[in-house]
Amino acid sequence: MTTDSSSDLLQKRREKTAQLRSRHIPLYPNNYRVSHSIGDVQGIIAEDPSGLREDHPIFTVAGRMMAINRFGKSAFIRMRDRTGQLQAYIRKDKVGDEGYELFRQLDIGDFIGVTGGMFQTRTGEWTLLAEDLRLLCKSTRPLPEKYHGLKDPEKRYRRRYLDLIMNPDVRDIFFKRSQIIQSIRTFLLGHDFLEVETPMMQAIPGGAEAAPFTTHHNALGMDLYLRIAPELYLKRLVVGGLERVFEINRNFRNEGISTQHNPEFTMLEFYQAYATYEDLMTLTEEMVAQTAVEVTGFSTITYQGEKIDLRGPWRRISLGDALADIGGVSRKLLTDKQGLLNFAGKKKIQVTKTGRLGKVITKLFDILVEPKLIQPTFITDYPVEVSPLSRRSDTVPDVTERFELFIAGREIANGFSELNDPEDQRGRFLEQVKDREAGDEEAHFMDEEYIEALEYGMPPTAGEGVGIDRLTMLLTDSPSIREVILFPHMKPAERRQG
Repeated sequence: MTTDSSSDLLQKRREKTAQLRSRHIPLYPNNYRVSHSIGDVQGIIAEDPSGLREDHPIFTVAGRMMAINRFGKSAFIRMRDRTGQLQAYIRKDKVGDEGYELFRQLDIGDFIGVTGGMFQTRTGEWTLLAEDLRLLCKSTRPLPEKYHGLKDPEKRYRRRYLDLIMNPDVRDIFFKRSQIIQSIRTFLLGHDFLEVETPMMQAIPGGAEAAPFTTHHNALGMDLYLRIAPELYLKRLVVGGLERVFEINRNFRNEGISTQHNPEFTMLEFYQAYATYEDLMTLTEEMVAQTAVEVTGFSTITYQGEKIDLRGPWRRISLGDALADIGGVSRKLLTDKQGLLNFAGKKKIQVTKTGRLGKVITKLFDILVEPKLIQPTFITDYPVEVSPLSRRSDTVPDVTERFELFIAGREIANGFSELNDPEDQRGRFLEQVKDREAGDEEAHFMDEEYIEALEYGMPPTAGEGVGIDRLTMLLTDSPSIREVILFPHMKPAERRQG
């Protein structure tokens, strides 16, 4: 519900809007043309301010009014566009009676266009002296109060537009997010990768162990799934001869919401023929470090008070060694499922998927090891039974040529040498089908069409997925994934009146 004071402000704004309409003043014109952005003007000031005094150039800028300081027949305002903020000086004798009367009806939050030359105030601040003032869009709702701003996280996420208006740090996060994606794209294109697009609606969801969302296609009369990963389609492209491909994609997983999880998220996936998982580890070190430098200026960053060095090479340690050396699990237990379950019980660690040893091992890893991996660390040698798409190790057949990358206590990437043996892949899928029939909703479906594609032959290949949201959290020092997604999923809010 709105408070009495906010209801009063809203009513006053509506009254002003009605008055302006009655005077036939356009409230939402669409024919205004600017000559410079605010950033352009600031750039001219920084480069050669003497020309502003000598040539008296005229600028036409536009933006949202963020502050008004009135002095009788004049006022200072601050206006902002996408490139910055600028002070303007409004004087009645400059803009005229009609222009100043219009200004008197304007409020913080309104969009305006201003034309004039620049001068310096007594304090030395360059200011635009308005000669013409136009209303470009009337704001009928007041912005949050300046000093209290918009702080409550739920209100910020539900009204992200207000969050972006009031909080410059939030705007900076999303500028950096865009930089991160562009940096990664440029890096991969520079390494001869081809950017592609694959279906977001799939007949069989595959490429990850996750519960999918279901939808229905009316014309085809069939259920479809929102993709949980693009993996199986990207590897079909490698079969087809596109030897280096990547996709920056949206994935959908019907799972819980937390500071690290959102049902809809952004993932980079890339595949390289004639490469191994070790090649991708080296490539990832270079890509992440380069992206960090381009976005933050440094290869060593601070995340939630912890200094993290992103310069490679990063530590590489097997899953078993990590459990023993970091997690405190006896090596003797690593092949003893019941022993591990007893150990978990003593540690009060709840293990729900107890059917396979690999599931127990990875659950213990999640609790005992993952939070301690602050500096970049590759964990390798995952069990075959939790890696249904990964190539078996030639030396230890029970594990795969797979890694997961952890930074700041959370998974950032997952990669492996790809399984390209169709018979082995069919057997892995059949094991997943058994798990699904036993109640594991996240187990893989059988995908006969993908197996058929493998039967035509896929060259030795390595592939990887990188969580863009989590990487953005890391490089913007954001504690929650909701801070780096413009519109995170939330329960519906009760609609207020007014």
